[in-house]
Amino acid sequence: MNTAGRLRMLEAEGLLHPRAEAVTAELFTHGEFFLAADKVQVKYEMLRAHLLDGVSVTAAAAAHGYSRAGFYLVTAAFEQAGMSGLLDDKRGRRGPVKLTAEIVEFLQAAPPDRSGAELAAQVADRFGVVLHRRTVERARRR
Repeated sequence: MNTAGRLRMLEAEGLLHPRAEAVTAELFTHGEFFLAADKVQVKYEMLRAHLLDGVSVTAAAAAHGYSRAGFYLVTAAFEQAGMSGLLDDKRGRRGPVKLTAEIVEFLQAAPPDRSGAELAAQVADRFGVVLHRRTVERARRR
């Protein structure tokens, strides 16, 4: 794959290094395999430079376009999740906030002839949680 195609793919996946121009590590100055715009590759090589080559944290972070604090965040994510820790977390909520397992169980056990509005009122009375009727209807379809 050529560099332009790789850059398009990285951008589509949200994996472009935000400060690719700040990457000064020698690996990224030659050839096409090491690409300063590839955020995951840069993070990996930053950790490798420190852990295997003995480069100081400050120097490794600076050469790869990260701060010392950023280096430690990348290290912690890598230690916790391995290679997948080098991917950024998805932004935003991780699903419904108000729907607990208990509420979903209640909704799915309700008779099918009950409307979303009726069940939302029952959830408010029973659990003290206000839900929109559409939220109730979606929860029942799961």
